[in-house]
Amino acid sequence: MLTLSEISFQKTPPTLLVGVDFGLPHFDGDLQELGLLAESGGLKPVARLTCKRKAPDPALFVGSGKADEIKALALLHGAVEVLFDQALSPAQQRNLERHIGLPVNDRTLLILEIFGQRARSHEGKLQVELARQQYLSTRLVRRWSHLERQSGGIGMRGGPGETQIELDRRMINDSIKRIKERLVKVKKQRNTQRRQRERRDTFNISLVGYTNAGKSTLFNALVKARAYAADQLFATLDTTTRQLYLGEAGRSVSLSDTVGFIRDLPHGLVESFQATLQEATEADLLLHVVDASNPDFPEQMTEVQKVLTEIGAEHVPQLLVFNKLDALPPQLYPLQLQDQYELDGVPVPRVFLSAQSGKGLDLLRSALSDIVKKALPPTISEAADPRDLTREYPGDLP
Repeated sequence: MLTLSEISFQKTPPTLLVGVDFGLPHFDGDLQELGLLAESGGLKPVARLTCKRKAPDPALFVGSGKADEIKALALLHGAVEVLFDQALSPAQQRNLERHIGLPVNDRTLLILEIFGQRARSHEGKLQVELARQQYLSTRLVRRWSHLERQSGGIGMRGGPGETQIELDRRMINDSIKRIKERLVKVKKQRNTQRRQRERRDTFNISLVGYTNAGKSTLFNALVKARAYAADQLFATLDTTTRQLYLGEAGRSVSLSDTVGFIRDLPHGLVESFQATLQEATEADLLLHVVDASNPDFPEQMTEVQKVLTEIGAEHVPQLLVFNKLDALPPQLYPLQLQDQYELDGVPVPRVFLSAQSGKGLDLLRSALSDIVKKALPPTISEAADPRDLTREYPGDLP
């Protein structure tokens, strides 16, 4: 069966979206996010189908009756592939393709494809390739199911299909090993750069948040950079770091824009992006950017907190930035643009702003300046009298 890459000869392949509700609170009944992911990956959703189950069917994930319905709906709308909102096991994926007669892919592969399209830096490409290879290593049975698998003959342990699987598994494992070795070197380079910033007594801030919350737009607005920003999921993947001067604090800080998070982010991606996400782990402050205009923002914030915990960054102090103020309807407009919000039962400072229009950016700069001044000792330029900095050493003064 074809993969997303192999059917890319069609500019926007018609795709049927399928979601299964297992009673989890975050289920997207309209498959809105999956549709945005599909469009970001170059697919064209032509129909959507949802169903309810208590547990996944071991063989077909949705059961044979629903699989027949999926096949009929795909034929009706001319879909050339089926995309599931949940992760499928290799056996379920193989059985569904045989039953439906079309390529069947899942959310995990789609996110990997998008990351593969968007990665620009050498490090980003290595990280995506590692995640892809780890994903493919579990799909070898599906990829070689057309070859003979039954053993037979005197002295034979298996057919040519099993031999090919072993060869492919060895090639993929060797590739994974090489990529990991190269990523270790990249991580050492990042650590060297990080130690240099620490010696310069730099305050490090990382932008984190759900994908499409407006992190890159805010990054550009704060540091006057030209990082790519678009109204789509995972517009940017590679970490970009710039210096941000805070006039009220009288010093510059280091500001990094990181990859956006998403619900059910493939675990392999979290593992492979450890070098990039380490910027968030070792930051002095996290600017948690939230799309205030999205009615599901509480669930999105919960997903961000999950990933932060997974990478070991849950201890880093946060400043919440509720972005897209200009997109809020009048009845939801905040009474004040600066307050506190309870995050995991702890009050966290919050600023409302619009990175697009610039409204509220002055409040954010002021809040950052206050945090930095409390965290770092004053510079000579901040002191009214240079003697103030040496008052505890009277012997050094004339």
